[in-house]
Amino acid sequence: MATETHPRGDRWGDEERQAAEQAAAFKPLTREEAQALRHKDPPVSPWRVVAVQAAVGVAVALAALLLTGREEVGWSALYGAATVVVPGALMARGMTSRLSSMSPGASAVSFMLWEMVKIAVSIAMLVLAPKLVQPLSWPALLVALVLCMKVYWLALSWRGRRT
Repeated sequence: MATETHPRGDRWGDEERQAAEQAAAFKPLTREEAQALRHKDPPVSPWRVVAVQAAVGVAVALAALLLTGREEVGWSALYGAATVVVPGALMARGMTSRLSSMSPGASAVSFMLWEMVKIAVSIAMLVLAPKLVQPLSWPALLVALVLCMKVYWLALSWRGRRT
C-alpha cells in the first residue's frame, strides 16, 4: 500500500498560490454596483427588531394572562420581555448614534461597549425580577425572554422585503 507524500513546501506553495490568485481576482465595486448590492440586500434596522421584540413580548404576556387567568403570570411574562427589549433599545440607541459611526475603530469600540451595557442591564433586570414582580412566575418570565430573543433570527428573513 503506497501513500503519496508531498513535501511540506509544496502544500504551502499551493496555499500561497491560491491566496495570490484570489487577491488578483478581487475587484473593488463601483458606486453603481455597491448601490445595487445594497438595494438587493438591505440592512435590517435595529429599531425594527426592537419594535417586533416588544410586540412579541406583549403578545406573549397577553397569551399567558388569557391562558392561565392569573395576573402574576402575565406580569412575569411582560417583565421577561422587558429584560430583552430594554437592553436591546439601549444598544440600538448607542449603535445608531453619530459617535458610533465616526470611524471603523470607533464603531468597533462602541459595539463592544454597548454590548457590555446590554449584558449588564439584562443581568441586573433578572436579579431584580423577584423584588419588582411579586409573585414572580419564572417559567413565564423565561418563556417570554426566550421568545423575544428569537426575534433576531426572524430579522434575517426580513432582508429584502419592503414594508
